[in-house]
Amino acid sequence: MSKGEGRSEAIFEIRNYTIDRRWFDAYKKWAAELAAPLVKAKLDVVDIWVDDGMESEVSGSAPAVSPNGQPNSCWIIRWPSQAARAEGVEALVESSEFQEMWAKHPNPDAYLDINVRFMKAATDLPFAD
Repeated sequence: MSKGEGRSEAIFEIRNYTIDRRWFDAYKKWAAELAAPLVKAKLDVVDIWVDDGMESEVSGSAPAVSPNGQPNSCWIIRWPSQAARAEGVEALVESSEFQEMWAKHPNPDAYLDINVRFMKAATDLPFAD
């Protein structure tokens, strides 16, 4: 197989949220009871993680932590392509199920920081050959 042949268009959407600590327990309850079950039923969710109080490690040649603190919730979603992601997100957020779930959010303004990145599996990149 030549380089690039057979490579997937699949992407991983990594969503890091920094939720205001004052709302974090309410967020976790809402996410566990309403958001995660709905999103997992509709999308290819790899997993969802929440902070449990373990100390973060920040290092490197120019370490920096946001003034909002470290992300305390992370959702990873697999998509067949960027186009499928655009269609899938639009269909999800426009659905009545999503609207009903979102209306029960304890505080939509508690998201201090939202960071969404898109990555490919290393096995889908040329340097993995």
